[in-house]
Amino acid sequence: MEKVKTVGTLLKTIEKENDIKKIAPEDYRRLAKEIRVRLVKSISRTGGHLASNLGAVELTMALHLFLEFPKDKLIWDVGHQAYVHKLLTGRNKMFGTLRKLDGISGFPKVSENPADTFNTGHSSTSLSLALGMAKARDIQGGDEKVVAVIGDGALSGGMALEALNNAEPLKSNLIIVLNDNKMSISKNVGGMSNYLGKMRTNQKYNNLKINIEERLDRIPNVGISMAETIKNAKNSLKHLLVPGMLFEEMGIIYVGPIDGHNIKDMLEAFRAAARIKNRPVLVHVVTKKGKGYLPAENNPSAFHGVGRFLPKTGEIEETGGRTYTDVFGDWMVKKGEECPELVSVCAAMPDGTGVKEFAEKYPERFFDVGIAEEHAVTFAAGLMAGGMRPVVSIYSTFLQRAYDQLIHDICLNELPVIFAVDRSGIVGRDGDTHQGIFDISYLTSIPNMTVLSPMSGRELEQCLDFAYDQDGPVAVRYPRGDIYEEGGDEIICEKPWELGRARILMERGRLLEENEEADPGQIKGDAVLFAVGNMTKTALDVGRLLQEKNIYCTVVNMRFVKPFDKELLLALACSHRMVVTLEDNVKNGGFGQQVEALFMDKGCVPESFLNCSIDDCFVEHGAPEELYERLEMDAGSVAEKIEKMLRENA
Repeated sequence: MEKVKTVGTLLKTIEKENDIKKIAPEDYRRLAKEIRVRLVKSISRTGGHLASNLGAVELTMALHLFLEFPKDKLIWDVGHQAYVHKLLTGRNKMFGTLRKLDGISGFPKVSENPADTFNTGHSSTSLSLALGMAKARDIQGGDEKVVAVIGDGALSGGMALEALNNAEPLKSNLIIVLNDNKMSISKNVGGMSNYLGKMRTNQKYNNLKINIEERLDRIPNVGISMAETIKNAKNSLKHLLVPGMLFEEMGIIYVGPIDGHNIKDMLEAFRAAARIKNRPVLVHVVTKKGKGYLPAENNPSAFHGVGRFLPKTGEIEETGGRTYTDVFGDWMVKKGEECPELVSVCAAMPDGTGVKEFAEKYPERFFDVGIAEEHAVTFAAGLMAGGMRPVVSIYSTFLQRAYDQLIHDICLNELPVIFAVDRSGIVGRDGDTHQGIFDISYLTSIPNMTVLSPMSGRELEQCLDFAYDQDGPVAVRYPRGDIYEEGGDEIICEKPWELGRARILMERGRLLEENEEADPGQIKGDAVLFAVGNMTKTALDVGRLLQEKNIYCTVVNMRFVKPFDKELLLALACSHRMVVTLEDNVKNGGFGQQVEALFMDKGCVPESFLNCSIDDCFVEHGAPEELYERLEMDAGSVAEKIEKMLRENA
């Protein structure tokens, strides 16, 4: 294959998968630099996962030089570090659309390119996927290479450890590339992180053993026995030289650590690993997160998932005001001072879930368990059973990974653990693997679980206080982004929250005054809107739009999704021509369906009913406001539907 000369931009010559093989080896460093420049310039405008991709440039290049796409299979764990892979598979021209509506995804997407082997987005899944693909290849007599790339943080996840335990018995060649950058999102914690740290510093035992063992095995009669003798002697020696040898003892050949920015060394290791028959091989590469861009090198956590920033200085643009995560973080610090029994549990995201300040102020009461949501939930159960008061802060999309633990270890035992469910509802640009659109369905399905969904920052504080006083498990779900500000639409009410009680905010198009209480028996109107959490503001906007057309609405802030205010709901349903439910959750198993079931059970079927929720689909990436509009869940679309249904049923 004729090599491309150093004329023009090298990256532009890569128009499809495998084109990197046309690049001359002496130009690899230049290509890596061009890729980093492209990453920084583009992500500074679109936002995205920068630091992890900067650190994986040479690693991705080496993998693309080693593999033949789409025949060979490359599975990225999580996948947020696959931007370079996208650039090397012909998506350079489209890269400016990254994470935008109808643009390319920030994660591997089979529909985008055949080189994207599997749709991924959550941690610790790659080894199980790769094992399955490798075994399917063996059964069918294929010869394609199967490679899984997993980070050191993801390797601490229980699912990854289960796959490692299963790897040797399957007797299949699989290459596991451990991308060790000492971080996941925040700094890694735990025993696996410490173990890998020791291995990074020990270079005495390396991958030369592979070639030696291979050559000895080929010697007729004598070779195999000689190889076994040397292996036995080597086993004694390696325990002195390398701490633990965990992987080898699990039957996985270990190679490394290797400089993850040296393409030549990585290629040699990958080729050697591919020659091993019937054994999984782990190639340990050490990379630097944020490499090549000083602001990201100095602050990899801030540039892990970053918004818009100035490329020259690395200054990150301010995205808005105070967020729901900020409110939760401040509440944790304040409550932690008042309540010495309060402890914080998170899964590798102290920054993302807002508990970093609590961790700094009360380090003895803060527990980051790593990427291990199942363990986090049951660990919290143990803390509660032992006399502490745990608050578990996890994103909605990740809490769903611990569904069994919620049922068996928390709710069955009726333990008053608080779950701060961040990023509920439509999250936005991270796309279908990260939208928090299932939590109402999976949380309300569990006996003994109370589920709250505040409409504003002030209500978030109030419902956290309420949750702390309960004797059973409580989940508080709140969205990503800026809080709904006090004043204006938020009707301030200092009365204590009552379990399962909703609040009327608007009566026949009129916003209630501060602390004003409406009498549901006296309210009549065209439509009553029962809104959950983030959708309450939308409901109020709908009420205003329809009032301009002489359609008068009552708007209710549900506050509680479980148990919800059935008495108020039934009373208002009987005095309005139309009932509307609004929630940022899938329709199946959601609040709206539960309301419909209540009507059927009580024999109180409204004249018209509209369930405003997400249909049976996954929600792609894009700005939240764009996604709500596309889903016809924005105020204008909902108002139009209500007007049409009322007119048809007049």
